[in-house]
Amino acid sequence: MNPKATPGALQAQVAGSSFYAGMRVLPKAEREAMYAIYAFCRAVDDIADDQVGDRASRAAALEIWRDDIDSLYAGGPPGQAALVAQAVSRFELARADFHAVIDGMAMDVVGDIRWPPAATLDLYCDRVASAVGRLSVRVFGMEEAPGLALAHHLGRALQLTNILRDIDEDAAIGRVYLPWEPIVAAGIAITVPLEVIADPRIDDVARTVARQAQAHYAEAQAILATRPRGHLIAPRLMAAAYAKVLARMSAEGWRAPRRRVRVSKLALLWTVLRLSLTR
Repeated sequence: MNPKATPGALQAQVAGSSFYAGMRVLPKAEREAMYAIYAFCRAVDDIADDQVGDRASRAAALEIWRDDIDSLYAGGPPGQAALVAQAVSRFELARADFHAVIDGMAMDVVGDIRWPPAATLDLYCDRVASAVGRLSVRVFGMEEAPGLALAHHLGRALQLTNILRDIDEDAAIGRVYLPWEPIVAAGIAITVPLEVIADPRIDDVARTVARQAQAHYAEAQAILATRPRGHLIAPRLMAAAYAKVLARMSAEGWRAPRRRVRVSKLALLWTVLRLSLTR
């Protein structure tokens, strides 16, 4: 077995993330499958965010991942995709969802995303976040209809929250994921990323996105409130924790200078305990 694909190695990759607290309470098979999905996402995300490699080499690296995923599903040598092979087999994960994640990362490689139209932003969120959710709900053992709905709404809620949290970090590498329409409606001149996000009217734009995220959190919570079948502490944890991050950002606003709001690991552990007692 590839030493990077062993359960211990995969766990080590996840241990520093905010998702770890929710994953570690899953049963062993589900936990290891989620570690593998996370490791895949981390690998392709690192390619997309590589600020050293040229775009052609990064695009080629993503295509190698796509080819390896295809080979895995065809029964051939899985290459790098060996790390998700067991999860794919055990939980019947869909190849299309792995492809969607790669497609989302490719959007960042083709050219730095700047003030995309709302439809393009929604497509990006579906690929880099909701597709991961679709893989995850299979592992959680959810039925198809509530699982797909939860992946749709919670994935978008989490990704929009990350976009609002990372405005300054993204602009520093030439990206602005805030959508075109509210930027134009606010009267902000489209110049360069650092100038756009420095405009005080960016707060109005961010609040528009925040309302969209809040609506998706509400839909996700409504699905979870029906107590669908599955191991749902992880999505309940992420919904609770990141909704609080969004609330804190909304209270502070998005006018520069902004303070990056972080997920408290202590708060995550407390939320895991609370959810474990109330499920």
